[in-house]
Amino acid sequence: MKITFYGHASLGIQVNDVNILVDPFISGNPKASHININDLKADYILVTHAHQDHVLDVEAIAKRTGAVVVSNFEIISHYEKLDIEGHPMNHGGAWRFDFGTVKYVNAIHTSSFPDGSYGGQPGGFVIEGEHKNIYIAGDTALTFDMKLIPLQTKLDLAVLPIGDNFTMGIDDAILASDFVACDKVLGYHFDTFGYIEIDHEAAKRKFFEKEKDLMLLEIGDFIEL
Repeated sequence: MKITFYGHASLGIQVNDVNILVDPFISGNPKASHININDLKADYILVTHAHQDHVLDVEAIAKRTGAVVVSNFEIISHYEKLDIEGHPMNHGGAWRFDFGTVKYVNAIHTSSFPDGSYGGQPGGFVIEGEHKNIYIAGDTALTFDMKLIPLQTKLDLAVLPIGDNFTMGIDDAILASDFVACDKVLGYHFDTFGYIEIDHEAAKRKFFEKEKDLMLLEIGDFIEL
């Protein structure tokens, strides 16, 4: 499993020969100006919630690639009206796709499209594929619901927001990694704009002091599990 960071909360996940994008907000992010969305492959696009900084490039990429959008019922209904194929889910539900199993789990945040229309309730994803399991938290506060995840799934990686202000910050992300029983963390949702800028070295040090590994990738870099 290869995981590429495209800035903010945007990820590319490759499982065998299947390409998955998560929350593609790339063309509107000046820090990701070197990433051309027309070069990105996508068989599926996973969307945690409807805010513009998570859905900006969904329509363009889905229409170019024919990717299936996976999200909550309301978000899928929105994209189906645009003639984009979708797979609707809701909290606690799981589905076996050709790359593995996806479970839609709770997140505490808000969710509306840029025009103000309702985007359903936000969520995160637990993905089990290629004998590796990852948790993508989406935009969320720290929540006790995270403790339910390791009761069913042993995680190899937790992808957690760390920018604070709109989501968890560093200290809560450390607690979240305890809750999900995963000490290997990929941080995201940081540095894109002023409210969520972080001190990278201080963040890594706090995780290290708790015997945890915080990875902060440069945009376009990747890790392999």
